[in-house]
Amino acid sequence: MPVSWKLQDAKNRLSEVVDRAVREGPQTITRRGDPVAVVLSTVEYRKLTKPRQSLVQFLRESPLAKAVAEYDLEFSRSTDTGRPVSL
Repeated sequence: MPVSWKLQDAKNRLSEVVDRAVREGPQTITRRGDPVAVVLSTVEYRKLTKPRQSLVQFLRESPLAKAVAEYDLEFSRSTDTGRPVSL
């Protein structure tokens, strides 16, 4: 369940807001009932901002790519064009 703090309460109890963000997860801060900010632990922040791999890099580093190289598997594409279709 997301925890919500009024801005004034969050300012007065910032230490508690931070402690709860570390222990319990993100803490939402509201102004006049509207969410305006979120306090995150450093661990959560790093998860969100961690650089992501490209799909190509992920596939090249996958165990399947290593197995293909290890067993020297060859993949070829069929040259069959299918049956003729009259339109």
